[in-house]
Amino acid sequence: MSSATEQGKRVVVAAPRGYCAGVDRAVVTVEKALDLYGPPVYVRKQIVHNKHVVETLEARGAIFVEELDGVPEGATVVFSAHGVSPAVHAEAAERSLKTIDATCPLVTKVHHEAKRFASQGTQILLIGHAGHEEVEGTMGEAPEQTTLVQTPDDVDSLEIPEGTNLAWLSQTTLSVDETMETVSRLRQKFPLLMDPPSDDICYATQNRQLAVKQIAGSGCDLMIVVGSQNSSNSVRLVEVALDAGAKASYRVDNASEIDEAWLEGVESVGVTSGASVPDDLVQGVLDFLVSKGYPAAVEERLTEETLQFALPPELRKDLRKSAIND
Repeated sequence: MSSATEQGKRVVVAAPRGYCAGVDRAVVTVEKALDLYGPPVYVRKQIVHNKHVVETLEARGAIFVEELDGVPEGATVVFSAHGVSPAVHAEAAERSLKTIDATCPLVTKVHHEAKRFASQGTQILLIGHAGHEEVEGTMGEAPEQTTLVQTPDDVDSLEIPEGTNLAWLSQTTLSVDETMETVSRLRQKFPLLMDPPSDDICYATQNRQLAVKQIAGSGCDLMIVVGSQNSSNSVRLVEVALDAGAKASYRVDNASEIDEAWLEGVESVGVTSGASVPDDLVQGVLDFLVSKGYPAAVEERLTEETLQFALPPELRKDLRKSAIND
């Protein structure tokens, strides 16, 4: 981003931003399930962590429940992109629920890693946030062998017997820098710590953080991140922007939450969105900025994202049957 004093007011919108492949797959899964089976289709937890997406699907007939006891026996239930523990799968089977698992394949990969390490007798240090659905699902794969590590400072209080085989895994939506700091601290304390087969933090989370760093580190007065409060990757983008040099950074669900006081004396504005945010919400922020005297945004693209995931197999099978019957 060029100096604001040289160029006047400027708005830069980050790319990539918004929907990642896992979110797109999860949202389309609920939409296709509603089309195929008709409402209501039940969804355990929020399908993705975005208020607008959830409200839009509710309007089409999706019913979001916290736990499976809110789903009538024999009904159809979709598991969210964040994944569930084996105990949830077992409960669904006991209650004869028709399940469609929309867990992001990158989260499923972490589940497989947890199961593999556990089967080898390895203790797992899971870097993540307590209470997040993804963390609960991953820990559920090997609850007796998994210890949660939330921050780098948590490492100091870990007490693990000498000689224990240890490996680390992480939630997919964390700050890359903070996670690597935690891993570094873990390795100092446990030199024989094993790595996962590949990086657990998802490509979309990393790309969105790198794009924000690029903009925030080049003279950005204000970074606006579009995303919901319970979206881990959106909250991390605010932190990444501040760490990278943005003078101020705020998260909003949509343009109506922008405080005009944030714009006082601000010439250079960066805009981005979390991985579960529809782009029309970003466009609403850009339109708001234009209405306040800012120019149309220029896009700063870090990389192209082309990854796509197939729909869950349970849904694909029923869609094929429906196509044959039609």
